[in-house]
Amino acid sequence: MSITDIFKSSFLENVQAVSVLDMVLSLALAFGIGLFIFFVYKKTYSGVMFSSSFGVTLVALTMITTLVILAVTSNVVLSLGMVGALSIVRFRTAIKEPLDIAFLFWAIAAGIVLAAGMIPLAVIGSVVIGLIILVFANHKRERDPYIVVVRCSGQGAEKQVTEFLTQNTRRMVVKSKTVRPGDIELNLEIRLKDEDTGFINDLAAMNGVESAVLVSYNGDYMG
Repeated sequence: MSITDIFKSSFLENVQAVSVLDMVLSLALAFGIGLFIFFVYKKTYSGVMFSSSFGVTLVALTMITTLVILAVTSNVVLSLGMVGALSIVRFRTAIKEPLDIAFLFWAIAAGIVLAAGMIPLAVIGSVVIGLIILVFANHKRERDPYIVVVRCSGQGAEKQVTEFLTQNTRRMVVKSKTVRPGDIELNLEIRLKDEDTGFINDLAAMNGVESAVLVSYNGDYMG
C-alpha cells in the first residue's frame, strides 16, 4: 500500500460526513438541555442524600447520545455496526428511585431527537416534561406519611398510645407489632394534621412509654 492509497482511504472520506457547524450546534444544544434536565432533577430530588454525580451523568448522557446519533445518521453501514456494538454494553448500577429511570430516558430521548434535527421538538418537549415533573413531584408534600416507633411496657400503655395518636393525627395505621415479655414495640404509620410534631414529646412522656421515635416515611420502607 502506497502513500497515495492511504489518502484515498474511505476512512478519510468520512471526515466531512458531519459538518463542524452541525457538530458544534448539536452539542451546544445538548449541553443546554442536559443542564435543564439536571436542574429539574435537583429541584425534584426527595431522597436522603443528593448525588451530584448522577446529575452530571444526565448532562453527559444527553451529549453522548447526540454524538452517537449524529454518527449513525451520517452513515447507514455505521448504524448497523453501532447497534451490534452497543448491544454488548451492560450496566450494573442499581437505580434506587423510580423517578431516576424517567430522567435517564429523558436524557437519552432528548439526545436522539436533537441529533435527528428535530430541534423544536427536543426543546419544547423537554420544557413541557420538566414543568410536568416539577408540578407533580412537589405536589402534596405536606401530606407525606410518617412512621412512629413506640416501645411501651404493656397492653394498657399500648391502648393509651393508640388513642392518643388517633386524637392528635389525621390518620393512623398499625404497620407492625412486636411483643416481648414486658415490652411491646409498635410501628405506626400516621398522617399529620399540620407541621407541628410536638405531640411526639407528649407521647414519650406518657406513663408506660419507654421511647417514641418519629421517622419520615415515603411508603417504600415497609409493606
